[in-house]
Amino acid sequence: MDLGIRGKRALITASSKGLGRGCAAALAEAGVDLVLNARGAEALEATAAELRDRFGVAVTAIAADIVTGDGRARVLDAAGDVDILVTNAGGPPPGVWSDWDRGDFIAALDANMLTPIALMTALLPGMIERGWGRVVNITSQSVKAPIPQLGLSNAARTGLTGYVAGTARQVAPHGVTINNLLPGIHDTDRAAALDGAVVDREGITPDEARARRAATIPARRYGTAEEFGQACAFLCSQHAGFVVGQNWLLDGGATNATI
Repeated sequence: MDLGIRGKRALITASSKGLGRGCAAALAEAGVDLVLNARGAEALEATAAELRDRFGVAVTAIAADIVTGDGRARVLDAAGDVDILVTNAGGPPPGVWSDWDRGDFIAALDANMLTPIALMTALLPGMIERGWGRVVNITSQSVKAPIPQLGLSNAARTGLTGYVAGTARQVAPHGVTINNLLPGIHDTDRAAALDGAVVDREGITPDEARARRAATIPARRYGTAEEFGQACAFLCSQHAGFVVGQNWLLDGGATNATI
């Protein structure tokens, strides 16, 4: 399918690895020029080079901490006018309610709620002026069904979801859509870290931890960054202009809900 976005320009944060990289690759395949951001310069440059060579699109790589004001300013300055924004950030660590203090919550809010909001605040005016734009926020299945050990993520990402619910409907008349992608377990470093916590806690092997988690997913496997990226690219396409303020689950059926 031709997504109708060849020649558009996209900013994707946390895009050197995992789900962010999957989104970047799918957009590059659709002919979109990219501005990639991550903290680690080496992995970021490697991803940028690969996507440049593979798809023949322009790729700018900006190594910076997007959560900080200075880092965000550098990225936005390099990005310029973008048509597509994909926000992504690693989730806060798992634990139990008694582990966390105010500082932990502030850090989670900064990374998983306030930074995406700041990026939207900076880039939505240009999209509105040009009469077209797409924003996709990578959040989590936990905004539909809270995950007990991910209380920090539950709180921060649900806050972002509430913000998007209202904002998406305010910008939709201008040809700009905002939607959220809600991943379940995908084969990424984040999944490995969560499995590692189970290994440490229960004294089992990594393979056992992975098999146990996969058995809870109706699809009986972890998702892939590639299939996640294709879903992201569709939401960014010309064909998704009537999809507004939605929360799409990509979790292999793990969230057990009728609606």
